[in-house]
Amino acid sequence: MHFLSMLGESLWSGFSMFWETLWALVLGFALSGAVQAFVSRERMQRSLGDHRPKTIAKASLWGVVSSSCSYAASALAKTLFSRGADFSTSLVFMIASTNLVVELGLVLWLLMGWQFALAEFVGGAIMIALIGWLGPRFLPDPVAHEARERASSGAGGGHEHMHGGHDHEHMHGETDGHDEEPLARRIRSRRGWSDAAAYMISDLTMLRKELVIGFLVAGILAVFVPTAVWQSVFVTGHGFWSSLENVLVGPFLAMIAFVCSVGNVPLAATLWHGGASFGGVVAFVFADLITVPLLLIYRRYYGGRVTLRILGLFWLSMSAAGLAVEYLFRLVRLPEPSHDVTMEMRHISWNYTTWLDIAALAVFALLYWLYRTRGASERYAKDPVCGMQVEVAHAPASRTRDGRTYYFCSDRCAARFDREHRGAAHDGQEHDQEGHQHMHEHGNEASVDGATAIDPVCKMTVDIATAPASAEHEGRTYYFCNPGCRTAFLANPEAFLTESR
Repeated sequence: MHFLSMLGESLWSGFSMFWETLWALVLGFALSGAVQAFVSRERMQRSLGDHRPKTIAKASLWGVVSSSCSYAASALAKTLFSRGADFSTSLVFMIASTNLVVELGLVLWLLMGWQFALAEFVGGAIMIALIGWLGPRFLPDPVAHEARERASSGAGGGHEHMHGGHDHEHMHGETDGHDEEPLARRIRSRRGWSDAAAYMISDLTMLRKELVIGFLVAGILAVFVPTAVWQSVFVTGHGFWSSLENVLVGPFLAMIAFVCSVGNVPLAATLWHGGASFGGVVAFVFADLITVPLLLIYRRYYGGRVTLRILGLFWLSMSAAGLAVEYLFRLVRLPEPSHDVTMEMRHISWNYTTWLDIAALAVFALLYWLYRTRGASERYAKDPVCGMQVEVAHAPASRTRDGRTYYFCSDRCAARFDREHRGAAHDGQEHDQEGHQHMHEHGNEASVDGATAIDPVCKMTVDIATAPASAEHEGRTYYFCNPGCRTAFLANPEAFLTESR
């Protein structure tokens, strides 16, 4: 009975934290959705080609307005990098899009105190400056060139819109939908806000597991794990050396926690309640980009050697930023929030938080109605794996199944989609191999080697079973790395076939 009582208490503790932050979550995700719907990504790609201070500042700003979860941020940063953005600047963009965001700051403020919300932005600026300075040293030009070749060639398993240095969107005249309609008109239109609502719902859908796990685990740890355990992990009582140990351990705990984005804030609150230092908790919050699943994604994108360099760069910058913020706040005599902050939120009453939550739920209901009644859109697609809304023109990966094209927020979702459809793909692959063997015997220009074919437009090697697009021409099937190449081919097949000959 004592165990069941503690379990109930832990669930109530987690729910109390959620209730305390509900209105902030709705507000933050709504603002994030609006920014994603109204801000053009084409402008981002055109302005991130080096790592000068001005460019680093631009990358930070674009990251802030492109607020997203860690997985989507890593995919977008990879796409920007493969299209010509500087490597260090792409990493800065990724840091800003996950750490310098409104919803994270609001949840930190409500759950842990305004000091942590301020530390998020001050420490984030310090971390970005460190990555801008240390990035070219951790990732010199030869290493960055190696990483770009791997990212651009699709070695990570996804089919990017750019391969071999060719930006297919630019080649084939595709434009960003944001530029098709003036911003002021989009802001005043129902369609614009329906798109914003769709971004909000898709972001919540994508992060629902992280949020639920974060609040549940935080409640369980707060009740079941004695304070002495945290005090044994985070050394105290040794001045600077304790602070240094805390900021180094914080990112390691985040790495093995497997919880990213806003979902790690409840865990951070539990660590703070357990006695971790201010800088150690700040470093833990910053470290959502070095969880084990994300490190595996980096390895897939850029290779193992580059991933180790990214891990070292991020860990050093996150720890240094946490330590700098702690001592900077001491220098200006900012008071630390109470370590009992998580214990104070176990009672729900009719106060301003409850009224704000009710208002937030009403706003959420309105936005959800806009999302449900928006109708079909050729500009956006829904990732069938995580539920995130994806701009078709900028989708990091796509797949075609049974004549239908699916778009994904990242290679991670595309790979999961491939695994789930492997059986069907295998059957189709055998059929395609037979057909292509016949075409090869008759001189097919899209030369086939087993289960692969050569895209006649960009000359990329394409996996037949997972090719994002294909087309019939004069009785032969040609496979393409993305729909843009297929469009170009169909416009003038002979031009590409003559070139192949």
